[in-house]
Amino acid sequence: MASNKTPGVYINEVNAFPSSVIPVATAVPAFIGYTPQASYEGKSLSNQAIKISSLADFKAYYCLPDSPTKPVRQYHPEYYLVQQSAQPASGNYLNINGSYYSLLPDPSTIYYLYNSVQLFYQNGGKEAYIVSIGTYGAPSGKPMALGAPLINPNVQLSDLQRGLALLQKEQEPTMYICPEATLLSLAENGTLMQSMVLQSSSLQTSISIFDIIGGNAPDPTLYVNDIANFRNNTGINGLNYGVAYYPFISTEVMQSSDVDYTNLFGGDVAQLAPIINPPSNPDPSVTAILANIQNPQSGLTVAQNNSALLAASQNYKAIMQTILGTVNILPPSGAMAGVITTVDYKEGVWRAPANVDITGASTVTINLNDDQQANLNVDAVSGKSINAIRNFPAMGVVVWGARTLDGNSLDWRYVNVRRTMIFIERSCKLAAQAYMFEPNVAGTWMAITTMLSNFLTDQWKEGAFVGATPAEAFLVSCGLGSTMTGEDILNGFMNVTIMVAVQRPAEFIEITFQQQMAAPN
Repeated sequence: MASNKTPGVYINEVNAFPSSVIPVATAVPAFIGYTPQASYEGKSLSNQAIKISSLADFKAYYCLPDSPTKPVRQYHPEYYLVQQSAQPASGNYLNINGSYYSLLPDPSTIYYLYNSVQLFYQNGGKEAYIVSIGTYGAPSGKPMALGAPLINPNVQLSDLQRGLALLQKEQEPTMYICPEATLLSLAENGTLMQSMVLQSSSLQTSISIFDIIGGNAPDPTLYVNDIANFRNNTGINGLNYGVAYYPFISTEVMQSSDVDYTNLFGGDVAQLAPIINPPSNPDPSVTAILANIQNPQSGLTVAQNNSALLAASQNYKAIMQTILGTVNILPPSGAMAGVITTVDYKEGVWRAPANVDITGASTVTINLNDDQQANLNVDAVSGKSINAIRNFPAMGVVVWGARTLDGNSLDWRYVNVRRTMIFIERSCKLAAQAYMFEPNVAGTWMAITTMLSNFLTDQWKEGAFVGATPAEAFLVSCGLGSTMTGEDILNGFMNVTIMVAVQRPAEFIEITFQQQMAAPN
């Protein structure tokens, strides 16, 4: 483009003759889950795999119509303040006028895909597929029990599996992500994860990125049970196609303007009033605002009433801040899809997506130390590695691991190795299709060997492989006596063998310090 100095239309042609290999895309996530809506220009987009190129595309296809004069809430979780007899041992709670209130969600209103897609684009996301399996279900009208697991009855395993199955027809996605999988029961979550890695390993075109149930509010001690449950439920098949990240992250996706009193008690201000404006000590200004909300007289909007309440009541302001912090706790899979995309575009698929900060993340739900991460990274029993997300001083929230679930495998231990091989295999497979039904003779063998060698040389120059020369980095073989027998040729088989030395990350760096005697004067 730098040579184009005159206004006009320019054409950039990509060489795609049979003698060349066109590298396939490496960072195309497919998000499966529930959306605010699923239609565009009167046509339903439900239960279809639709490719988008931007957040604007996502909002146009899957969000409710919005306007500056009449903003629409695309995601509206509901919460309840439940009074407790004593200070709660866990969970979000507030002390209001000497009484403890737990902030508990209506689990039927909790969803993650909408905000996860936003996180994806905040972290450098580009093209993606969306599989909307439906819109949000009805609220239950009651809070979750204190200490109960967060399970949304509107999130159905059958819906998610149907959406996953739709991706069998799509060859382009390289990552499967179900942000709402953690809203299933443990057993159903395990079933879904096993289905995802089975499909990934069968198609050999993608990895599956997992979040971990309990990562939204881990207990400082009992979180190890959540890790054990995850490892027990992921099965034993296709593990090198699965990647897990822990814990959830606190983000800034939703803003203060996205929550108000309609997020409390199903919008019933009568239940909120005695908490922020006790009858024993009422505040006249708060009383007037609440009265206007319940019996509108002035024509004020929800946003205007909310602003008035925030200014008049410190207790209400504290409640809104707590709600905002809670709704911004998100599973990390969407952000990781963006991080992987950024790393791929800047450095290449062979670069480990680790030691990278997560844009939009302010902290994590549990600060893991080195010993705690060691138990995530290496599991002597199952070998299922889990990548930690940690909050380091002066670094922020950083991805601090790059392993697949097949942590005991020397071949497939690292995410970048698995993804690099998917990239190489898919690119070479698609290029080799040009030689289908060509004569199985020396001339064809030489042509396909040269084509693949040229492609791999280009990748070596970019840094995909180790080795000082191409000969040290890879080997391509095709021919009678080396990869084929006479019987193979009679049966119509052309066998090509490719060996590559893939880059592996320096996961452990040891620095040795030794004291030295001072030299004599």
